[in-house]
Amino acid sequence: MRTLVKLSWVEVKLLLREPLTVVFALALPLMILYVLGGVSGEEVVAGFYRDVEPMSYYVPVYIGLVIASIGLITIPTHLAGYRERGVLKRLHASSMSAWAVGGAEVAVAVVIAATSSLLLVAAAAVVYDFAAPNSLLTVVGAFLLAVFMFAALGVLLGAVLPTARAAQALGLLLWFMMLMLAGAGPPPEAMPSGMRTAGSLTPLKHVIYIMQDAWLGLDAGQSLLVVVVILVLSILLALRFFRWE
Repeated sequence: MRTLVKLSWVEVKLLLREPLTVVFALALPLMILYVLGGVSGEEVVAGFYRDVEPMSYYVPVYIGLVIASIGLITIPTHLAGYRERGVLKRLHASSMSAWAVGGAEVAVAVVIAATSSLLLVAAAAVVYDFAAPNSLLTVVGAFLLAVFMFAALGVLLGAVLPTARAAQALGLLLWFMMLMLAGAGPPPEAMPSGMRTAGSLTPLKHVIYIMQDAWLGLDAGQSLLVVVVILVLSILLALRFFRWE
């Protein structure tokens, strides 16, 4: 446990020095939130934004987007870079287990995602009015489940992708694709049916639904089950395909 705590603390400091972490986990979601807030306004639009105020819709969405940026971009790039530089090989030689490495990445994801999400909510509250959480305890539970799922997915990507450049390229592609299709950009109601179907196949779509369900008391449907299934499969596949060198 002490080893895991020390490794997690070192990883937090290292990741916060990464420009991609600062941009995609801190700056970009907030910038897009302000842009969409200016475009969508603050009035309920019948048939759009799940029939709630636009900013009440988007605040939980962008918490999910922060989480996705860590799982799709930060963790895979970091792990693949470690493999390229031989860091994972040295950790393995020091009897570090794959569980410890993955656990450190999950701990880092929780810290960075929580910090970024609190900053995002505070910054949004300065400018916009939006609904308070329906149940803070439920929001925290949904948040942690979403972080665990995307962190496990990130470890899986970092385990199978050969280089940091490949991990970064794929992560950016997936992040922007989910931004546009999963309901974090244009409202789903404004999309063609094909785009809505494609969006429903992305992990972020289901994270958005469980976050909005917890925050606004909406119906997440089967999204909770989908997130749990992705979490379990990602853990199993990451352990199966994890490579030290």
